[in-house]
Amino acid sequence: MRVSRSQAAENRETVINVASRLFRERGFDGIGLKDLMKGAGLTQGAFYKQFASKEDLAAQASRRAMESATLRWSAATAAKPEDPLGAVIAFYLSMDHRGERMDGCPIVALGSDAARQGVDVKAPFEAGIKEHLEILGRFIAETNGEESDGKAMAILSTMVGALTLSRVVNDPDLAQAFLDAATNQIREAVAA
Repeated sequence: MRVSRSQAAENRETVINVASRLFRERGFDGIGLKDLMKGAGLTQGAFYKQFASKEDLAAQASRRAMESATLRWSAATAAKPEDPLGAVIAFYLSMDHRGERMDGCPIVALGSDAARQGVDVKAPFEAGIKEHLEILGRFIAETNGEESDGKAMAILSTMVGALTLSRVVNDPDLAQAFLDAATNQIREAVAA
């Protein structure tokens, strides 16, 4: 049975969305095409009508994951517009975010995997990281009137590192300690 163009486009978006979540949960190599397509409610044969390769899908899913992360930052700041940096820090360095393996930060979930991928998969991460740095830089400027790319880089690095370490350990108290230590360091850095 032939699928209409609009249905094919909808199927493609579904696959990208499902892949974005499943890749964050299992890694790029942690799920095969058959299971990925099953998760999207489609057959494996439909994959090659939509994507050139699994790397093509990984690039598209990475872009979607980074877009999703930026939207989550926006939602956090919209909830607390008087302190957007504090809102992002509170959301990002939380035990709730730590537990969101399918919907959490793609840099944490896929960073080491992406580092081993080709340029097409790395490109959406680079674009998303640059966008995160721009947002943080803007928040720093709003908070203390200074422009500081270096400070934004240090903050993002601290946030990503703390969330990664909190996910690596089993002990929830230690995980919380990593998140709390990072929160305190970031607040001190911004105030300095």
